[in-house]
Formats: sequence, structure tokens, C-alpha cells
Amino acid sequence: MLLNEFEWQTLLLSLKIAFAAIGFSLPIGIFTAWILARCQFWGKSLFVSIVHLPLVLPPVVLGYLLLITMGRHSVIGGWLNHNLNISFSFNWQGAALASAVVAFPLMVRSIRLAIESIDIRLENVARTLGACRWRVFMTITLPLAFPGILMGIVLGFARCLGEFGATITFVSNIQGETRTLPLAMYTMLQIPDGEQGALRLCIISIMLSLIALFLSELLNRWHKNKIVGQ
Repeated sequence: MLLNEFEWQTLLLSLKIAFAAIGFSLPIGIFTAWILARCQFWGKSLFVSIVHLPLVLPPVVLGYLLLITMGRHSVIGGWLNHNLNISFSFNWQGAALASAVVAFPLMVRSIRLAIESIDIRLENVARTLGACRWRVFMTITLPLAFPGILMGIVLGFARCLGEFGATITFVSNIQGETRTLPLAMYTMLQIPDGEQGALRLCIISIMLSLIALFLSELLNRWHKNKIVGQ
């Protein structure tokens, strides 16, 4: 079970990409979840469908869409590369972007459910006492939804670790740059005598996923107990 240098590099790169993906998408996810939970507007059903679209689209389709929108020669990707010197093509940042897109709906769903479970009367009372919408969100909504936010982070992190299709389509399979645990397992299965290395990475992936799901279940129970105690 001892990992060699290549396998350690792959594991650390996967963790780096997952942390970056969650860190990038978390503020957007919280804001999106709050809009879905607390706002009513024309076209909300369509917006909800778009947010959850990565759950049902094939990952290869997501990767292709990222390639034609965020690639170096695309309109958005070309503008970012030319004006801000930001490129997502064939690097770990692109892998983090692909993972963030795939994990985003899971994170939003958990946070949305947490916000919807908060008694809106608490927020209304704070508003009547003169608190602005931003202060109500920061002092009441966000702290009460914190367990659900943590659960969304854990689920999103686990999904990032398992991402394969969108990553390999968007940023390819480059050792030391975009080759995460799933891509490394795929690579090892294509070479002679690579089964043992693939098995070790498989066991590590299972262990990380089980830990994430276990933490998610603990957070879910904590959240339910907190709601019951309110």
C-alpha cells in the first residue's frame, strides 16, 4: 500500500484541485442558493434547471462546453488570456474549473435546503428592527445555515475528487498538471503491469469518498438536531 512518487504527486494534485475548486465556487454557490431559497422572480424555474444541469449532462459534454467557451482560442477564454493573462487550457486551474462546474449543483442544493429550513420569521424580525438585508444574511442566515454549508462543501469536495470526463475533455491528461486520481487510474490501466498502482489509487479514492460521505452524514444529523432544537 505504500505509494510511489508518481502516486503521491497524483494524490496531492487531486487534493489541490479539489480545494481550489471548492474555494472558487463556494461564494458563488452560497449566493446562488440564497437566491433560490429566498427570491421569487420570473424565469426562476429555468434558472433552477440551468444550475442543476451539470447533474444530468454527460461530463464529456460539460468538458466540451468548457473547451469552446473557456479555451485559449474561445471568446471568453481568449479575452481572459489576452487582457488578464488568465488561462485555463491544459493546466491545473482548468482542471479545478471543470471540477467546480461538476460539483456546483451538489453544493448549491445542500446550501439551499439549509437556508430554506431557517424560520424566515427570524429574518423578518431583524429587518423590522432596522437591519439591512446584508446584515440579516451575515448575522442570521449564514450562521444558521452553516451546517448545511459544511455539508455542501464536503459533498462538493468528494465530487471533485471523482471528476473524470469533463477534466480529460477540457484540459487533457497531463502528468503533474491535470492528471488527478481518476485520470491516473485510467492511465495505469492502459500500461502493462499497471494494475497494482491502479488498485492502490482505487483504494485511496474509496477511502476519501467514504470519509467525505461519513462527514456529510454527521453534518446532516447535526443540522437536523439543530432544527429540532430551535
